[in-house]
Amino acid sequence: MFDLEYQLKMLPEKPGVYLMKNSLGEIIYVGKAKILKNRVKQYFQNSKNHGSKVKAMVKNIEEFEYIITDSEMEALILECNLIKKYRPRYNILLKDDKHYPFIKITINEDFPRVFVTRIRAKDGSKYFGPYPEVSPVYETIELIKKVFPIRTCRLSIKENGEPLKACLNYHINLCAAPCAGYISKEKYGETIKQVIDLLSGKESEIISELKEKMNDAAENLEFEKAATFRDKLIAIDKIRERQKIISSNFENEDFINVYSDEEDWCAQIFFVRSGKVIGREHFILDNNIFTDKAEVISNFIKDFYGGTAFIPKNIYVAEASDIELLEEWLTSKKGARVSIKVPQKGEKKRLLELVESNAKNTLEQFKLKIKTDKELQENILNELANLLQLQEQPYRIEAYDISNIQGVDSVGTMIVFEKGKPKNSDYRRFKIKSVKGANDYDSMREILTRRFEHGLQEIKEIQSRELLLTGAKFSVFPDLILMDGGKGQVNVALEVLQNLNINIPVCGMVKDDKHKTRALVYNNKEIEIKTNSRIMNLITRIQDEVHRFAITYHRSLRDKRILHSVLEDIPDVGIKRRKELLKKFGSIENIRKASYEELIATESINEKAAKSIIDFFHKEK
Repeated sequence: MFDLEYQLKMLPEKPGVYLMKNSLGEIIYVGKAKILKNRVKQYFQNSKNHGSKVKAMVKNIEEFEYIITDSEMEALILECNLIKKYRPRYNILLKDDKHYPFIKITINEDFPRVFVTRIRAKDGSKYFGPYPEVSPVYETIELIKKVFPIRTCRLSIKENGEPLKACLNYHINLCAAPCAGYISKEKYGETIKQVIDLLSGKESEIISELKEKMNDAAENLEFEKAATFRDKLIAIDKIRERQKIISSNFENEDFINVYSDEEDWCAQIFFVRSGKVIGREHFILDNNIFTDKAEVISNFIKDFYGGTAFIPKNIYVAEASDIELLEEWLTSKKGARVSIKVPQKGEKKRLLELVESNAKNTLEQFKLKIKTDKELQENILNELANLLQLQEQPYRIEAYDISNIQGVDSVGTMIVFEKGKPKNSDYRRFKIKSVKGANDYDSMREILTRRFEHGLQEIKEIQSRELLLTGAKFSVFPDLILMDGGKGQVNVALEVLQNLNINIPVCGMVKDDKHKTRALVYNNKEIEIKTNSRIMNLITRIQDEVHRFAITYHRSLRDKRILHSVLEDIPDVGIKRRKELLKKFGSIENIRKASYEELIATESINEKAAKSIIDFFHKEK
């Protein structure tokens, strides 16, 4: 404690960022302060105001670091960057870098396109969104295609350009075929303007025009034509139904509120675009150490807008701390004025109350689901224990698999299910070291031996206090082992466990002709399981997960080997360029076939690098 007291004494009275670390040196919390000395000291003072999660965090703090900044704004920016980098367990953690979908209209082209994108760039195009749910966006795009004959191709079409043959969409009246020169730029532009008006909520003129055309067609006994206009009106109604008007202005606004049941927090955000609620998103705030609503909302704002592509003009909140500082930070990120407002009455306040009500409902549903899922998983594990005649339900299940392709790069993987759910943090990967070729039995023997020898060694180190329990990776043994194979694999596992004097039940998953589990083998007996039973669903999930994890690992090793053996030999192509090439073309073969124009269009590939790539593969031939 002397070192900690000395550190507290040496804290400067300046703005900055502090990083709390545990005994393993892991960063568990990052915070910013206007005055570092005052803020950090608060954590170590005996205070009844500290909540249980703050107390739990403080118990885990073994040391801390701090970084002095010139201003509180610099501290805020640095705090956001460090949270994003380290993802500390006691900070509010939201989904990382979530990019919401936009509807993009390329109005800078002679014949604009309308499509969905997740990247909002300053490229002269018009964007609508962001939308928090992707499926309604695609449905809206499909409805727009039914109403307006716009192109869906990616061709670069110029006015008075070389005409092309019209595609099928033209012949079924879904496109006006600008590629074939069947519509002028001006006429096509009028159609695009109607699309923009519809997405902007100015659809009354379009509806009037379609109704007039429908009535004229009906009067002329052109019933098929009238039915077409009727269907377009129905499609427009569906688009309108997706967007509920809540105000008369047309600003981009977000409404944020939170709800707590004194144990957990839920944040809810409503997205309002052009005066309409176009969707919402909620977040359960895991490991939140704050108890003050204003602090929770402020930290939510930092994490959410630190990772989203779009920041609206106005953000409405029930309350918040550091509002002026957050406004300054958001304004610098957006490049335009951003306001955070706390409405005291009226329509905005009523909407915030609705947001809080939704947050409350979401948290209650979330907890009910957790409770229901927990009861369901316990019942399934009890059924599995009864089926195998185990003394206790298998709280922790480990499953193993071997993957290789034609005997090359054999790898082993271990996945873990606890309480019937995957525990990704305990997954392990093994490169096969002692086995050459495709020998699954010997490969399995190697990884099981390594896994449990590591575990026994860790247990000794923990007992002798040479290793903290928090640093252990293998010392927690399973209650049941599942092998991705039949009796042969089970016998290998039992042999390894017997040699190490470890007693753990081992089951094998017996496959059918389609490589799906049809039964379990246990104690040299095959146990049939009903295909639609809850036990079979759990076993299938485990089998699919261990197989997926093994294949993913094998592919990553194979890609690294290919990347090293071929692309590293090309002059002027470094690691960044290799990654960009594989990202765009997907394989070495596609890179080999790429033209100079395709290569030069790849990010970070200049003329010299493109020429070098072509020369390399040309010489290779």
